[in-house]
Amino acid sequence: MEDLQNSTLKFFCDQELCYADVLSPLQVRARIEVSVLNFLKILNAPNPAISDLPLIERKSRNSRVNHGLLTELSWLFLSHSVSTRSLMRPKAAKAFVRVWKVMEMCYQILLQEKRVTQRELFYKLLCDSPDLFPSQTDVNRTIQDVVALLQCSRYSLGVMASSRGLIAGRLLLQEPGKEAVDCSLCGSSGHEISGDLNLLESLSLKTDARYLIIVEKHAIFQRLTEDRFFHQIPSIIITAKGYPDIATRFLLHRISRGFPDLPILALVDWNPAGLAILCTFKFGSIGMGLEAYRYACNVKWLGLRGDDLHLLPEQSLVPLKPRDLQIAKSLMSSEILQENYKEELTLMVQNGRRAEIEALYYHGYDYLGKYIAKKIVQSCYI
Repeated sequence: MEDLQNSTLKFFCDQELCYADVLSPLQVRARIEVSVLNFLKILNAPNPAISDLPLIERKSRNSRVNHGLLTELSWLFLSHSVSTRSLMRPKAAKAFVRVWKVMEMCYQILLQEKRVTQRELFYKLLCDSPDLFPSQTDVNRTIQDVVALLQCSRYSLGVMASSRGLIAGRLLLQEPGKEAVDCSLCGSSGHEISGDLNLLESLSLKTDARYLIIVEKHAIFQRLTEDRFFHQIPSIIITAKGYPDIATRFLLHRISRGFPDLPILALVDWNPAGLAILCTFKFGSIGMGLEAYRYACNVKWLGLRGDDLHLLPEQSLVPLKPRDLQIAKSLMSSEILQENYKEELTLMVQNGRRAEIEALYYHGYDYLGKYIAKKIVQSCYI
């Protein structure tokens, strides 16, 4: 955070780098009250001007990876896009009203000292205002707008992350006032990552690991933990069981802050979706807007990559799906993707096929650990 605040990088050309604060419930309620009072003041003016309304610096198309910029903190990506909600167009007016409805709901949540998931918030809003919030997407986008308007994190708004993530290996986690959890003793199921970001932030962390390994799939995580791979190569193993949730990304970022010299390596399927998952860990989700930097860290691509295809039987390679090609096109148009990643992506499309990590089991169930160990020893990651 301090590095971001001291950054000289200009955001939107003439503004200092924007970010979303972590605030107390009292501070958030105060910001909401000020926003509402300012809004009412504008509406009650003799000649209210649309240009006087608050600017919401976010765009729905940020949910795709497109134009962006990198700061000197190489893992941080922010979008150029700026969006203004206008009351002059019916479609935009509805989106603008959603902002105030979500702020009202968050205000009540904070008053009650509660936290809710985005899914819980959706059902509450669906019952209260079905015409405004017919889908989860409407809620998710509006939360992003509120974050941008108030410049505070969604967790500060009382919106909690639901977590699918698991962690195992050479790491001790200790909550204040509680006994430490040894993640190497949690069995093949690993230790569940809490969705409480305050708790994750307060954890005391200790490790003697040499590497942190992200694996895309739960089944691969189970294989590595069952084989006690983290003792063969002193490591921490983490999975979000597919596309990474906020809590898993937050803990990963928290570990990377606590142990900045710990290399973070990713093992994903050799397809565009696998690369997209890696990029979400590496750059953060574009849809997170001003919060993106809290959920990103410097991840290296361990595998699978094109130079691993000779290890796999021909029959294990399956044709790319239309969805794969769509993701590849989106990633290729991005300015954030480094050149060697683009080369891998081009090879995937030219090859027209995809490879899954499990194909390595052709050489036996114990081969996965040998494959990872060899890659690490040879520093074969990008």
